[in-house]
Amino acid sequence: MAAHRNHRKPRQRPFTGQAGRTAATLALAGAATVTAAGPAHTEPRLTPAQIKAKVDALYTQAEAATEQYNGTKVKADEARASLTVLRDEAIRRTDRLNASRDELGSIATAQYRSGGLDPAVQLALSSRPEEYLERAGLAERAGSRQAAAVAGIRRELSVVAGLRSRADTQLTDLTASRAELARHKSTIQRKIASAQRLLDRLSAEQRGRYDAQDGGYAARADRGTPRGAVRAPNARAEAAVAFAYGAIGKPYVWGATGPGSFDCSGLTQAAWRAAGVALSRTTYTQINAGRRVTRSELTPGDLVFFYSGISHVGIYVGGGQMIHAPRPGTAVRLAPVDEMPFAGAARPV
Repeated sequence: MAAHRNHRKPRQRPFTGQAGRTAATLALAGAATVTAAGPAHTEPRLTPAQIKAKVDALYTQAEAATEQYNGTKVKADEARASLTVLRDEAIRRTDRLNASRDELGSIATAQYRSGGLDPAVQLALSSRPEEYLERAGLAERAGSRQAAAVAGIRRELSVVAGLRSRADTQLTDLTASRAELARHKSTIQRKIASAQRLLDRLSAEQRGRYDAQDGGYAARADRGTPRGAVRAPNARAEAAVAFAYGAIGKPYVWGATGPGSFDCSGLTQAAWRAAGVALSRTTYTQINAGRRVTRSELTPGDLVFFYSGISHVGIYVGGGQMIHAPRPGTAVRLAPVDEMPFAGAARPV
């Protein structure tokens, strides 16, 4: 009888040392591969109310970035204008300097050609000493003029060097402002794109409700105090209010100052410009225009500001209402002042 053989599986020994470390590494890599190949992470489902809250927050951030962009653009424009003036002045001064140098060179060349003899010898050899003495006096005066010309050239060189140094500084400022503009522009576009992606997640019915809710403030304002029921305190304020009413329906475009589109501070600046008053470009500088007024003191034409960062502005028209350019995707419209968190008001003068 054949001997019974016990066929057992060989006992597996755990890896140790370098082999163990290698096996562990391979196991982790395999696990990572399985995880990566698994189902993609999906964004959490948001209710329409949550989407609206996020969209509103993104638009508020975009508007704050827009006001920073506007302020930086003012600095860039000023630096560019100053650089142009400095460069033009440097060119004029350089032309004048070159003309002085040419004149001085002509004088020096003439002296070299006629020089060489000691003045006393020239006097002794002259057949007409009186004429020589007269010419010598003229030459002395010419020498004085030459010395003055040299001093003038030195002064001009110093001025030109100073102009070029200031132009270099302005160019540095302009380059920095352009880089800052690009950063703000990127932030604005990123925030607006994120808001649009959120809105795209709404169904057609939900988007319709969102748009109706978003426009509800304007509808409520339209049922409020009729236009002209509250008189402006003076002709300039009246002109600013009239301009704002005329802008209703024109689209919001960030960075725009009219006449076809506006952002919030661009609208208020244009309205008061039509009244003959120059306002600065941004919300956080416009709030210092004229004098501050309280909410209870508001009269038509006053500038009303919102949010803690003073990132939004409208123009008060009476009856608790304002005209403002709200945000991307909307148009200039009438709205209640209590639509947003009130931050202050100013009365241009």
